[in-house]
Amino acid sequence: MRPVRALTAAAIVSFTLAAPAFAAQCNAPGGFDAFLNEFKQEAAAKGLTPRTLTLLNGVTLDPSVLAADKRQGVFKLSFEEFSTPRINQRWARASKQMAEQAPTLRRIEKEFGVPGAMAIVLWGLETDFGTHTGKHEVLRATATLGFDCRRSAFFQNELYEALSLVQKGDLQPADLRGDWAGELGQAHFLPSSYNKFAIDFDGNGKRDLIRSVPDTLASIANYFKGYGWEPGRPYGEGTANFEVIRKWNKALVYAKTVAAFSERLEGSSARAEQPRR
Repeated sequence: MRPVRALTAAAIVSFTLAAPAFAAQCNAPGGFDAFLNEFKQEAAAKGLTPRTLTLLNGVTLDPSVLAADKRQGVFKLSFEEFSTPRINQRWARASKQMAEQAPTLRRIEKEFGVPGAMAIVLWGLETDFGTHTGKHEVLRATATLGFDCRRSAFFQNELYEALSLVQKGDLQPADLRGDWAGELGQAHFLPSSYNKFAIDFDGNGKRDLIRSVPDTLASIANYFKGYGWEPGRPYGEGTANFEVIRKWNKALVYAKTVAAFSERLEGSSARAEQPRR
């Protein structure tokens, strides 16, 4: 079977994070370089240092990002067309990860109230359990989308957030590689979500969603908790928790897939843990 590619959620996700407003002119008459220069001035006024802003030196427009932004037809599939191959291809590995990560998942469920299966499912759907995190340069991708007028202010903020992750020491410049809309790490967090929801769960003093599986899984749960997840409540379509899932990705077919996959995985894991008679 041909692999089903890991999904890009960030480009259609609904965020309500408090963020500085950016207004560098999109499609500036002076071109991309003029746009970057204006952005640098705004970012410096909002706290980014000259050293941090040198990371934008030499960044160029990425036409492949603009093309990807315009082709998201996968979310127009029916639920069956969308969910079946994605669940079936990842089922065996998801089940294995439920067992291997069981101690971590128990801690996550206790601390955040989010089912461990939900974290495993998002990890699997977004990056195939960390194996397909993306090869795009995050600064170039977010700068490109910030220059484009369709969602300019949104992605200018993501560019700022990505740079701030380096300035604060959470990430190194070499870590800023991900998917085409700037998603980072094994859970494909946008930089703004990385800043707000990433946590150190393995106790090494770093919020590392690039290399740490415990940090990744716990940060997914922290994201859901941050958007109002109700512990112990159902999360199928029509529930408050289902709407929390849609904060991750507003596409209905994606949220339904996450819910169905998680319910099936949770049930299977519970049966596997029952003692044999």
